[in-house]
Amino acid sequence: MQTFLDNILYKLFIFTITFGVIFHDVIGFKSIDEICGLCLFIIFLFSLFQSKDWNINKVFLFTLFVFSFYLCYSLWISSNSKKGILMDLVIQMKPYLAFFCMYQLKPKFSDSLRLLLKQLMLLFWFILLPIGLIDIIIPHTISAIMVHPTYFAGAITAISLTYLYASDYTKKDKIIFLAMLTIGLVSGRSKFYGFYALSTFVILYFENPNNLKLNIKNISILTCTTAIIIFVAREKLMLYFGQGIMNEEEGASIARFVLYATSLNIFIDYFPFGCGLGSFATHASGYYYSPIYAQYGIDQVWGISKNDWSFIADTYYPSLAQFGIIGVVLFISFWFYLLRKSYKIFSETQETKVFALVLLITGYCLIENIADASFTSNRGFFMLMFLGLILSNKIGPEAKTIQPVIK
Repeated sequence: MQTFLDNILYKLFIFTITFGVIFHDVIGFKSIDEICGLCLFIIFLFSLFQSKDWNINKVFLFTLFVFSFYLCYSLWISSNSKKGILMDLVIQMKPYLAFFCMYQLKPKFSDSLRLLLKQLMLLFWFILLPIGLIDIIIPHTISAIMVHPTYFAGAITAISLTYLYASDYTKKDKIIFLAMLTIGLVSGRSKFYGFYALSTFVILYFENPNNLKLNIKNISILTCTTAIIIFVAREKLMLYFGQGIMNEEEGASIARFVLYATSLNIFIDYFPFGCGLGSFATHASGYYYSPIYAQYGIDQVWGISKNDWSFIADTYYPSLAQFGIIGVVLFISFWFYLLRKSYKIFSETQETKVFALVLLITGYCLIENIADASFTSNRGFFMLMFLGLILSNKIGPEAKTIQPVIK
């Protein structure tokens, strides 16, 4: 039974990264990640019903409780139409379901399967490499083929991280990982520059397990690295947290700036649980146009208006206003939960691979969400599914694997 689950999850993982990330926007079928999520959830339910006892991770149960609460809360305050609330519920839950389902299923890929995965990632990288190189000579090549530079950078990131996971994590593998990641720099995304700086630090500095210990030296170095990441990504930070738009070329980003500014007011006005599902800075809030935009006088802003809401879900952090201060605390706690688990694995094994991968993916998600709703997008789904796979290799007693009855 477990072998069957391992094989099917391996195929689903490859399918997800291939069509849900790398070629997602080239194909243009926007529901691939939802289909992959449904398949993963069905596999999880199948395994659950075959188990001797329904032993589900307590944090997973708590997460389901939190979303159930916000569903009831949203319906109570009528944050949007029922269809809008339910649509947003599915979108917001998707990354968490991806993580916890994969985490609890605890798939183990054999050495041969990991080697095949490693070779497949190299193949994909060599397919994307010419696109990046040609773009240096012929600008906009990436946009013409990959739709947007962000998607190219996301594909390179996913391929490189998966290669690192499937490797033996030797010094050679780490150098190859950084080399693979380097081509993403041609995307010109300041967010990617920040992630590249983080990756270089994590791979080179955390090569020594002693550098993972909490002491004044390591904390100081980590602080300096954070400052460097902020510096290389300063353009985006200035744009979204500074005093307005810098020039006409960046004028299209005014919608995001307005969303950030308005979210601060919402946190105060709807303290502590927020304005509810489907109400602000999400796809559902645009599709079923939320009345909160008119309430705050931003329903005429380009990219946020009822007739053109193309930028309404173009960044993630403002959407946390839907969950209020409580939601922000829970969101931060989730990432600390992942980092704590990975550090516990390091403490037990003195191997830095798992912690490094978790730190890199966490950093990627947090950086990307500044100017993209990556967490609830196809890329966020894959990254959380990936995190579940990485952390399931070492699982604590409070989150036991489902033990199947059928052998």
